[in-house]
Amino acid sequence: MKTSVDISYYPLQPEFVTPILDFIKRLNAYENIKAVTNGMSTQVFGEYFDVMEAITKEIYKSFEIPHSVFVLKVINADLK
Repeated sequence: MKTSVDISYYPLQPEFVTPILDFIKRLNAYENIKAVTNGMSTQVFGEYFDVMEAITKEIYKSFEIPHSVFVLKVINADLK
């Protein structure tokens, strides 16, 4: 099943740009998903389990920074 996930990441700290760029870079390293970034969020597209595995791992890694907030919207369709 194809899925699309819209992710907004808010690291609640004075230096917030670097953690966001790191998160996006890590997502782009996965060959079996596609991550598209704009000024508001990052959209991730691919097979459901591939997408969910990638974002689960990368959100977990991002939680090393205290007070990291993620907002996700998930749809069971390929919207790219």
